[in-house]
Amino acid sequence: MGERRLYNIAVIGGTGAQGSAVALRLAAAGHEVTIGSRDAAKARAAGVELSACAGKTIAGSDNSTAAGAAQIVFLTVPYSAQAATATALFDVLHEKILVDATVPLATDKPARVQLPQGRSAVATLQELAGSAVRVVSALQNVSAAHLRDRQHPVPCDVLVCGNDPAARDIVIGLCADMGLRAFHAGGIENSAAAEALTSVLIAINRLYKVPGGAGIRITRVAD
Repeated sequence: MGERRLYNIAVIGGTGAQGSAVALRLAAAGHEVTIGSRDAAKARAAGVELSACAGKTIAGSDNSTAAGAAQIVFLTVPYSAQAATATALFDVLHEKILVDATVPLATDKPARVQLPQGRSAVATLQELAGSAVRVVSALQNVSAAHLRDRQHPVPCDVLVCGNDPAARDIVIGLCADMGLRAFHAGGIENSAAAEALTSVLIAINRLYKVPGGAGIRITRVAD
């Protein structure tokens, strides 16, 4: 088995709950992480706070600077900001992996599945980006609370979708670095299943009052 590779990673939307938790786990695993935000000062402040938790410096910058300097970019913004945020970065994402955790939740009824035009939001972004950007879908079904809690194992798995198997493989490795078990789940259109599952899990959380949030597990697959 080859030596584990460390990357320069940008987390766009890294001041939010999910993005900050992703940044924390990646930095704690040894990767060089920069938080990206529309407000560079806010990103730097978040980086200082997270650095103390990670035991490693997490930088902060505006979105374009963070993404431009990174090898891999995570997109962790609300669906309403997904297309505009990513489109503004396409010039600096050429030949890079963009890990998109977007879920198209309806603000008034997040527990009801409402995929845009009945298909994946992440697949739609891949079409906008073209083949020059290697879009991978991941992390839609893991709550920010579980990601932020590094004292306990994360009791759920990650579905990784994308048209580039090598890019999916890298993202699965990054998930492992974050303490998560992840699986190849097919092409980018299959992201629709993970996106829809988020609303199902929200409904379960509300009905059963699940601490930290429910997740999914893939059974009968060897580790």
